[in-house]
Amino acid sequence: MKLAGLKSIENAHEDSVWAATWVPATEDRPALLLTGSLDETVKLWRPDELDLVRTNTGHSLGVAAVAAHPSGIIAASSSLDSFVRVFDVDTNATIAVLEAPPSEVWGMQFEPKGTILAVAGGSSASVKLWDTASWRLISTLSIPRPEAPKPSDKSSSKKFVLSVAWSPNGKRLACGSMDGTICVFDVDRSKLLHELEGHNMPVRSLVFSPVDPRVLFSGSDDGHVNMHDAEGKTLLGSMSGHTSWVLSVDASPDGGAIATGSSDRTVRLWDLKMRAAIQTMSNHNDQVWSVAFRPPGGTGVRAGRLASVSDDKSVSLYDYS
Repeated sequence: MKLAGLKSIENAHEDSVWAATWVPATEDRPALLLTGSLDETVKLWRPDELDLVRTNTGHSLGVAAVAAHPSGIIAASSSLDSFVRVFDVDTNATIAVLEAPPSEVWGMQFEPKGTILAVAGGSSASVKLWDTASWRLISTLSIPRPEAPKPSDKSSSKKFVLSVAWSPNGKRLACGSMDGTICVFDVDRSKLLHELEGHNMPVRSLVFSPVDPRVLFSGSDDGHVNMHDAEGKTLLGSMSGHTSWVLSVDASPDGGAIATGSSDRTVRLWDLKMRAAIQTMSNHNDQVWSVAFRPPGGTGVRAGRLASVSDDKSVSLYDYS
């Protein structure tokens, strides 16, 4: 397995690019790359040429996260302005605007069947679940506070939730916090199952294996990528190689590899059998905030693709084979 650089767009946005995801293909068009930036815009790009399809405005502050519905028809962007905007991918029509208090919208992801949007609730110490038919808040999964904090220590009295990930079967939801803990919930019962340990610094990115719903990958400011058994609560392995924070992790559709983006300015490809980094890409000259593999599907699509975005305002596209 390897990555080969296909194309990079310098100044793809006017400011840092913090978020990227792929909008799945529909019958009428291929999968599109969706990027969100501190410049307050969301952009859609064609998959191979990185031709700009559209620039979406609608936020009054920087875009912190983007998510795409599995149907490929709708997507969502969350901003530091405390709003989540849900929009039609092909027309940019606003479908819903979800409001949250300040600093309570960070990572977000649609449930694999598309019925729920999960939003990492930042300072609310919770994950909010929104129904995608009515766009009503249907559940708040709260994270327990640490035991008996010292009265003087305000920071330890609350968890700050940065990242969220659904298991492929939609039964489990994991969220990563600023203090390095990862909580795993049984979504149907709205019940906290357990906390996964192994990091002692912020967990900014989580992804489940597409081929084994028990396996969860986490990227942390401690520079490590951890591999957990999310059901059995065990740490299966810890992989190191980045020289600074791991800001993003994504799993290849074939389940054989993961890619990571880091504040050390590199993208790395990891072979999960070897549990080691096998390739380092140095396209960016600033922190790499997000990496995203294209999902399988679409007419005539066989080649794998990985995208990365950075504080350097650029977007890079790689062939994955």
